Amino acid sequence: MTDLPDGVDWYPAPRQQPDDDGDRPIALVLPGGGYQAHAPHEGEGYARWLNTLGIDAVVFAYPIAPHRHPDAVVATRTLLRDLRAGRAPGLPSAARVLLVGSSAGGHLAALVSNAPTPDERAVSEVDDRPDLTLLCYPVVSMTDHQHRGSADNLLGPGASVWAQGALDAELMVDEATSPTFLWHTAEDPSVHVTHSLRYGQALARHAVPFELHVFERGAHGIGLAEGIGTAAAWPGVAERWLRDRGWLREAHAPAGP
Repeated sequence: MTDLPDGVDWYPAPRQQPDDDGDRPIALVLPGGGYQAHAPHEGEGYARWLNTLGIDAVVFAYPIAPHRHPDAVVATRTLLRDLRAGRAPGLPSAARVLLVGSSAGGHLAALVSNAPTPDERAVSEVDDRPDLTLLCYPVVSMTDHQHRGSADNLLGPGASVWAQGALDAELMVDEATSPTFLWHTAEDPSVHVTHSLRYGQALARHAVPFELHVFERGAHGIGLAEGIGTAAAWPGVAERWLRDRGWLREAHAPAGP
């Protein structure tokens, strides 16, 4: 590949045939890190897993502190639009985009899966959402069971309750929100499971197709959760969800029982 956009790493899936490029979806992966870092296992780790499903992956090191809102969401929406339009240097165009976000990256993915906030509209009015969204133990609310690090890094320490509440992602859900798969662990000590529960409730209220899975055991940031009790099942369940939605080619066998 030629030079890639800033902050972008490209992980193409193996081709079954030399001309196997037609209508291939792309996953845009947003790692967690509390809006102060980018966790590698939630970036490259997820990209390698998606590659085994035949899905190309782009891992994006979106703007983090000292950048503030709306820099990260504007940059992510711009990259998503460029992927669809074939304008991203060194990357193919994508007819379909799966947005994958973990923890704070899950909050960012949820924002991008909904209508632009007023701060974003000052930059662009375009409401361009992913086709599907996959959220892993996401930060959702900035006010309820708050993840203080994410809130401070995104908005700055001492941000008003009004400013924080304006980024409660569950309040942004509408009928056009992307179909969503999300999972969490009940004992997550850093981002309370109610974040995913609130988002699932909002999706249900607006009749947005979704799956929500809560596993009993597992700390925060467990990524693919290999060897971590029942949570280790989530990649296989997500694969079946993608297959049910017609995103996986038959050449890639379904996950085992």
